[in-house]
Amino acid sequence: MKATSQDFIPHMRCPLRTMNTGSWRSQRPVIEPGQCNRCLLCWIFCPEGAIRKNPEGLIVDLEYCKGCGICAHECRKGAITMVEDEGVL
Repeated sequence: MKATSQDFIPHMRCPLRTMNTGSWRSQRPVIEPGQCNRCLLCWIFCPEGAIRKNPEGLIVDLEYCKGCGICAHECRKGAITMVEDEGVL
């Protein structure tokens, strides 16, 4: 089976990523798999490159997500909601 561009989404946008920005977060995104159509707009607009693809769908790398909410704002299907993150701060 030949790989397509949909099969590979790089983990890091910048090879020099050295700062874990997840500790800045007060909210975190939650992706509803049933609503997500994997259009990847969230991945395109995420300033930290925290959206990743796995076999079950899209996931958020909370070590790098700073809770800005851009992914939820850009999601045309409304599949991403921001919830209070009680595990940080």
